[in-house]
Amino acid sequence: MKIGIDISQIVYGTGVSLYTKQLVENLLKIDTQNQYVLFGGSLRRKQDILNLFPQSKVFPIPPTLADLVWNRLHVMPVEKLIGEIDVLHTSDWTEPPSKAFKVATVHDLYSLKFPRMIDPLIREVHKRKLAWVFKESSRVIVPSKATKDDLIGFGMDENKIRVIQEAPNLEKATSAEVEKTKQKYGITGDYVIAIGITKLKNTENIIKAFDLARHGQDIKLLLVGRPVGVKLEVVRNVRNLGYIESDELSPLLTGSRGLIFPSIYEGFGVPILEAFNCGVPVVTSNIGSMLEVAGDAAVLVDPYNVNSIAEGIIKALKGPKGLIEKGTSRVKQFSWEDTARKTLEVYMEAK
Repeated sequence: MKIGIDISQIVYGTGVSLYTKQLVENLLKIDTQNQYVLFGGSLRRKQDILNLFPQSKVFPIPPTLADLVWNRLHVMPVEKLIGEIDVLHTSDWTEPPSKAFKVATVHDLYSLKFPRMIDPLIREVHKRKLAWVFKESSRVIVPSKATKDDLIGFGMDENKIRVIQEAPNLEKATSAEVEKTKQKYGITGDYVIAIGITKLKNTENIIKAFDLARHGQDIKLLLVGRPVGVKLEVVRNVRNLGYIESDELSPLLTGSRGLIFPSIYEGFGVPILEAFNCGVPVVTSNIGSMLEVAGDAAVLVDPYNVNSIAEGIIKALKGPKGLIEKGTSRVKQFSWEDTARKTLEVYMEAK
């Protein structure tokens, strides 16, 4: 079979970018029977895409034009660009027309569940894309049962949905890497870390809970990411490091006393697994996909209750050893090769 995969989103450094890169790399590794047609659209990032996958076909189509042609007008079948294919696996941004067996990965449904918490332009693009997924996709891959339930709640045919879990992208750093990165950012002493600074990541409650939990302890909270829709007030022992590349995030996570991740909503929750992989305890939400991913290997808290989060932080700091052991065992159940094999099984349903 000829399998077309849209990899346009691969260069943006997001969770979806890493998913796409890992999925394609592992598909090419395990599958020598089928032919893969990798394609993407970009004006300025063409070479970045080709650096990752030199065999790709990259067209001068910026995201805004792709949204207009494929989401709004829904014209120009993808076959006009890449030729005849048997399977089309689409990105999270656009949904081109095609005669092929269409597969879409839906990482989450935040644009439908929390429309007021995201940029209106991004929200509308995702809504347009998802509308075509509901109408045309033969199979829809989701990373968690929680996201499957969300899709069904919005009217998706359950028989089309396949749950395929994702896997961690970060590995435990060496002591030398940890010290080098801490020196670069001027980090001294103990700290816990929170990844993502948005309302959905629950940043404001994390800061309030940390302020309660830190009393009597010399410890800092490091926030990683660019603030989106959140105003950060100056709080003692809380520092925003801004955007961090993955090669530095791994040492920062490894060197921490724990990941604080009581998110309001996640399609999956990869940072939980990455913390497990880096050998640090995790405090996360007792709801949705986070409960599903963490199992009994994390401290589970009520994300809407500041006291619950604070108590979770205190518990993780007091008894990290058992949590680390459970996390190390738990993360072994997730691998990108397994994700690729199960995705290939979905492609084979086209036969």
